Amino acid sequence: MPEYKLSLRQLMIVTAMYTIGSGILLVPSGLASIAKQDAWIAALIGVLFGFGAVSVHLLLAKMYPTKNLMQICETLMGKWIGKAVGLLFLVTFLLCGPTTVLQEIGNFVTIQMMPETPVEAIILLFGVIMTLGARLGLEVLARSIELMFPWLVFLFTAMTLLLLSEVKPEQMLPVFEFGALPLFSAALSFASVVFFPHIMLLMIYPASVNRPERAYKAVYIGSLFGSVVLVIVIALTILVLGPSITAQSMYPSYMLAQKISIGNFLQRIEAVMAIMWFISLFFRLALYLYMIVAGLSLIFGIKNSQALMLPAGWIMISMAFFIYPNVSYRQSWDAKVWVPYTLVVGVFFPLLLLILHGFRKLWTKKSASRA
Repeated sequence: MPEYKLSLRQLMIVTAMYTIGSGILLVPSGLASIAKQDAWIAALIGVLFGFGAVSVHLLLAKMYPTKNLMQICETLMGKWIGKAVGLLFLVTFLLCGPTTVLQEIGNFVTIQMMPETPVEAIILLFGVIMTLGARLGLEVLARSIELMFPWLVFLFTAMTLLLLSEVKPEQMLPVFEFGALPLFSAALSFASVVFFPHIMLLMIYPASVNRPERAYKAVYIGSLFGSVVLVIVIALTILVLGPSITAQSMYPSYMLAQKISIGNFLQRIEAVMAIMWFISLFFRLALYLYMIVAGLSLIFGIKNSQALMLPAGWIMISMAFFIYPNVSYRQSWDAKVWVPYTLVVGVFFPLLLLILHGFRKLWTKKSASRA
């Protein structure tokens, strides 16, 4: 793929869309099941956890401004160990990231919108479109995100304003009814979905940014915007639906949009939420696939990474058909496996790379003093 340098505006928007991702539809239910009416507080704490993780990623990027994540691994761990660790990272991320999200798209459409349509057809159609989008490259994705981002902001703002008449402040009371422990557990769950996967964005910034010295500000602003959108959605689900309905529903944000009713002419516009979710998910999945294929190309020394795009896309689509046998299994996996996994790859892994960088720098100083 030709090298393309993102502008700071594009990087900010890409980060914002990546942050929103699947969280806009899935996060409220998980948080409400843990923290009940305090889910919005847990989300705010999760933002703090998430910005801590993003700061670690940015610190690593600052140490190697001209390298992406795979190149950093090879630099710090050596050629063969670095390639092996990078390959393991990419394969596990392919299975745990885009593949699972792609299946979630199929489940949502068949459950909420098209119950008579086979889930495999939805997965196949969306997966093919996403693969073709990723195959067009980073420039096309970045420019497309720029075009779609204002529409997403408009739809979100309109939905928020239209729901204000349905808000019931008493739904948030009593505050801190169940203590602090559920809040931190829910906050960690929030950060694991929204922020810890940002480690993959190190395949893009700062090496693929036209002003790498200012990329950090763009990443922070994009992450902040995306997290604010999610906190507002979580607060609205609690204020409108209540903590019990939010926790029991698979897609409470979709139910939230169903509550909009103005007179007899503006109602049942839940498709607005679905459109917002599809837009954010398309770009997140396309970016996932692009970054994974870019990493595989570096590991195996393939100059034309487009040759791997279609095979990687078909593997992802095929795995999405059967990676989870049912919804209950998916919910159990998310609760027991996803948080520890993202902690390892999104927090401990970059911390390990920073520690190795420190040892490498210390060894270089010692070698220079001996000479």
